[in-house]
Formats: sequence, C-alpha cells, structure tokens
Amino acid sequence: QLQLVESGGGLVQPGGSLRLSCAASGFTLDYYAIGWFRQAPGKEREGVSCISSRGGSTSYADSVKGRFTISRDNAKNTVYLQMNSLKPEDTAVYYCVVVTEVEITAVQAMCIMTSSRSWGQGTQVTVSS
Repeated sequence: QLQLVESGGGLVQPGGSLRLSCAASGFTLDYYAIGWFRQAPGKEREGVSCISSRGGSTSYADSVKGRFTISRDNAKNTVYLQMNSLKPEDTAVYYCVVVTEVEITAVQAMCIMTSSRSWGQGTQVTVSS
C-alpha cells in the first residue's frame, strides 16, 4: 500500500526555520511527483510546493517563494520541505501527497499541485512567539 508519512513539524518563533520530511513506504518515490500542502484552522487546504519525478522541476505558491525549498533524496525515499523565515501565517498542518505530473520530454516533467490521492496525518507547524 502506498503510504507517505510526514514529520518534522513543531513550534518555532517567527523568522525561524524547520525542515519537514515526507517518507515513502511500500513504494519507490523515484517515479512520482510529490507535493506539499497545508491547511490552517478554518481555511481550505492549499498547495505549497511540488517537485517532479524527473528533471528537478519545482513549483511554489507565491506566499512561500524565496522562503521555502523543496527537494528530494531518492536514495532515502524521502522528499523534504525546508522552511525559512517562517511567519505566523505559515501555521498549519502540512501534508505531502503524490501529485499530478505532465511529461515535457523523456527526461523532464512538470508537477501540478493537484491530487486525487488520500491524505495522511500531516505534521503540525506552529509559528508563534
């Protein structure tokens, strides 16, 4: 069964950093585009970032551009989200999930922050002083 498990959340002060991890079990991440989403209390879930399965293409929501960096380590079957310069409005539960991908060439693909997959437990990120 395909399963992604998020970890790395916590309480951090404004301006601080966290690195979230998304570990896969039961399948190899190499062939999948992965996205990070978040949901704050009383708000809809929103796409934060995604990374393609090949070519290294990434995409970011405008609200996190320049502060967050997504990466993947296929050898560790894990995708990361490095979050810097955190703001109180980044407070949310963060989820990772397999997302849609469009093939550009045989060695390049583009991820799209949409998914029809089921969601995991997520990891809570709280930015507060």
